[in-house]
Amino acid sequence: MKKLFVLLVVFASTLTANAQFEKGKAYLGASLSGFDISSQAKKFHFEANVKAGYLFMDNLMATAQVGYEHLDDTPDAFTLGVGGRYYIIQNGLYLGASLKFHRSGGVSDFRPGVQVGYAFFITRTVTIEPELYFDISTKKFENSAFGLGIGVGVYLFKDQYKLSK
Repeated sequence: MKKLFVLLVVFASTLTANAQFEKGKAYLGASLSGFDISSQAKKFHFEANVKAGYLFMDNLMATAQVGYEHLDDTPDAFTLGVGGRYYIIQNGLYLGASLKFHRSGGVSDFRPGVQVGYAFFITRTVTIEPELYFDISTKKFENSAFGLGIGVGVYLFKDQYKLSK
């Protein structure tokens, strides 16, 4: 059993060895959430986000995102945010921080947040990204959200998005 475990760990490390988060790469991603663990978890909740990013230093990405959120018994919400990710020791694990402008039913709110996630590379450039998040409402703490999101990301290498002459 120990040999099988060691073999799986070695195999997993070779899969993520190509997952280098180096300066100059661009990122496009989309995620779905609605797996809230917050006080709003008893209601139907759906959230979709589109995110773009750029690695301006090795392991450090700046991000921007746009999102839509539906929660039963409240008006639909739209978000616009900026943030960053720090990839830990090239293995796909990341820590994130964000600031989102959240607008729902004429009420605006700024929501700072933190995230922890993992980028599972399924091809050289495409990832599946589960993420735990905690967004804190600056208006009413009860509107804060803690949950799980599942995303798909595409990491574009420098040579992939250059136009040929």
